[in-house]
Parts: sequence; structure tokens; C-alpha cells
Amino acid sequence: MKALRIADSATVVLGLQDEIRRSEESRYDHRLHGVLLLAQGLTCPEVAGLLGDAPRSVEYWVRRFEEEGLAGLQEGERPGRPRRLSPKQWAEVDAVLRKAPRDVSLGGNLWDGKTLAAWIERQYEIRLGVRQCQRLFRQLGFRLRKPRPMVAQADPERQQAHKKNFKR
Repeated sequence: MKALRIADSATVVLGLQDEIRRSEESRYDHRLHGVLLLAQGLTCPEVAGLLGDAPRSVEYWVRRFEEEGLAGLQEGERPGRPRRLSPKQWAEVDAVLRKAPRDVSLGGNLWDGKTLAAWIERQYEIRLGVRQCQRLFRQLGFRLRKPRPMVAQADPERQQAHKKNFKR
């Protein structure tokens, strides 16, 4: 029988690995196959090489399988890093953002990431970056508003004459 070959196998392997990582079910099936290969006598490094994973990952799968059975191969919770602001502080930030910065002894008329970072550091002694404060706005349901510059005491006729589409 003639051996079958897949054209451009390196690209196909990367695409298939991406597909496996795409859903919880396929990651679970991937771990099942890893444990099955180990049960059939392959070593962790051999299984890792075949599946494209780190040997340490395969060791984790086996350990969880031995401790919890099939449930150990299911996707676990990924809580992420805990918030630096408490729920009470979040509520206070939400309330203060509904006021103008000058109402809380800060300069400016509109809130931005830099202003919020300064207020949080002054209020709670917690340093957050500007980007983190910008994410806070979005998480609290606010959106960025930029003031439109106004030319002081501009002559409307001269402005009209200066416009690109002005017809004389």
C-alpha cells in the first residue's frame, strides 16, 4: 500500500493545533488522546512530541487523570489576577466618574486615564497605569469623550472663506 502524504504538512500541523485550542471540547479530546497514548506505553516526551505539547503539560494531564479520572481532563476555571480595587472602591470610582474632575479637586473638565490614575493613587494609594484606568472606564460602562477645540473669538465669515469647499 502506498504511504499517504499531506502537502505542506508544517502549515497543516499548525492549523490543526490552532483548531484543537479553539474549543473546550477539542482540548478535552486532545488530552484524552495524550493519556491514551501514555496508557499504550509511550513516554511523556514521546506523547508531547507527537501532540505538539510540552512534556510537562502531558505530565499534568496524567496526574490530574489519576487523581480525578476523566473529570480531571476537563477545562478548569481560569480566574485570572485578582482586582487591585475592592468592590467598595469600584463603587466609589463609579460614583466619582459621574462628577467632573474639578469637583474632586483635580484639574480639567473631562476624565481621562491619567486623571483617573492620579485620583486613585491619591485616594487609595494604589498605582494603576493609564491603560488600566482606560480599561476601568470601559468596564464601568463609560466611553471616551474628547473635547472639540474651539477657536476663541473667530470670525464666522473668515472661517467660511477658509473652508475647502467654499464657493465664491
